Amino acid sequence: MQGTVSLPDPSTVRFPGPWTHRDIHANGIRLHAVEAGPSGPDAPLALFLHGFADLWWSWRHQLTAFADAGYRAVAVDLRGYGDSDKPPRGYDGWTLSGDVAGLIRALGCSEATLVGHADGGLVCWATAVLHPRLVRAIALVDSPHPISLRDATLHDRAQRAALLPTFLAYQVPWRPERKLVRDDGWEIERLLRARAGTRWQQSDEFREVAERMRSAIRIPGTAHCTLEYQRWAFRSQWRPDGRRFMAAMDKTLTLPVLQLHGTLDPYVVPATVRRCVRHAPGRKLLMIDDAGHYAHQERADDVTAALLDFAAGL
Repeated sequence: MQGTVSLPDPSTVRFPGPWTHRDIHANGIRLHAVEAGPSGPDAPLALFLHGFADLWWSWRHQLTAFADAGYRAVAVDLRGYGDSDKPPRGYDGWTLSGDVAGLIRALGCSEATLVGHADGGLVCWATAVLHPRLVRAIALVDSPHPISLRDATLHDRAQRAALLPTFLAYQVPWRPERKLVRDDGWEIERLLRARAGTRWQQSDEFREVAERMRSAIRIPGTAHCTLEYQRWAFRSQWRPDGRRFMAAMDKTLTLPVLQLHGTLDPYVVPATVRRCVRHAPGRKLLMIDDAGHYAHQERADDVTAALLDFAAGL
């Protein structure tokens, strides 16, 4: 008789460190948030949002650095990830931005600087447009504006070849979920290696990151929720809700915008982010040398310095 496979408990992502784990109710769900730094009303809030198949811990370097600089730094497991709730619905741009808006209010703040990687960056863009009074500024890591990314995928052969194969493969039911969790989450490490720069892959930190991401994706329900982000982004293009969302996003932002992008990113090609100016003409773009799709981890010191400099200038 075969033994039962033991799956990670959601609480396994509550890694110890110089931070506090909190459960915060916002927008009708419970979000696992990790907080460091002062929590008084005078401390500016910096809110960090992770990307695809990831978790709050990807911001560990920035979380502690911002706390040391006097910011109230909060990293969150997005809806469906880590130790946050995993409801069957709500993986659309409207709801995800509502999660962030609700989280800012639940933290007792009137505004926040949002920092997001990949899918988390897309949530930053959406929140800045749909809840502008709550957003002081946004900083994006390897994350162009959703309309820019869509247009690049349609018209740029290199971007289309980089993004579409996995994006389309995720649209079928159940098979992608099984692939993400098979062999103790090996597919997550494969994607990590395919999209990261070579230097980081040779480090001890990379092995730890891969191990923790592989465990987190195997938390029951997480693989499905992860893919629902991708599925809504694709399927909504032909539905009224998606057309309304893209129409709402087609606005020019006047708030401060910083875009950081790895020069070696093979998934969101550098040309795509260089062209990403129509919706944020005043944006500042900084290319991060020798970094792939995970610039905030691959070149943590450089990215953290750029983010702190940006925040200090607000």
